[in-house]
Amino acid sequence: MASMTLEDLSSQLKKIDFCMLSTNAGSGRISARPMSNNGDVEYDGDSWFFSYEDSSKITEIEGIDTVSLTFTAPPSLLGKPGIFIAVEGLASLVRDKAAFQEHWVLPDLERWFPEGVNTPGIVLIKVSASSIRYWDGEENGEVVLPGSAS
Repeated sequence: MASMTLEDLSSQLKKIDFCMLSTNAGSGRISARPMSNNGDVEYDGDSWFFSYEDSSKITEIEGIDTVSLTFTAPPSLLGKPGIFIAVEGLASLVRDKAAFQEHWVLPDLERWFPEGVNTPGIVLIKVSASSIRYWDGEENGEVVLPGSAS
């Protein structure tokens, strides 16, 4: 019986820095790349990622906004398998500097964006989940978010 809540998943996501963002690359191809969740995981069903405007993922999102995110945590020290979290949702692009400030959580992002929120060509990708599936070695289930069709 599936019993994890959105709050439980938020707690798990705090431990996972990177995920794979998959987009529709056209001609039936799926394109995936690692993205940092930036420590921005007070999870309410929305995930936030910084990117450069001129990247292929932005072009792909502008064409087809359905995306997926895949998070994986390593096994625990006591041998319990890590959790796998798969998110399906819609991506939107945010170009508002106030939103950049709000979601710029870790200073480590300056590794990729040297001028912080003022980096030329920066954009914020918002992924609004419609469903979240998880597996943790003991149980699996799905969390369907309010207002989503599943």
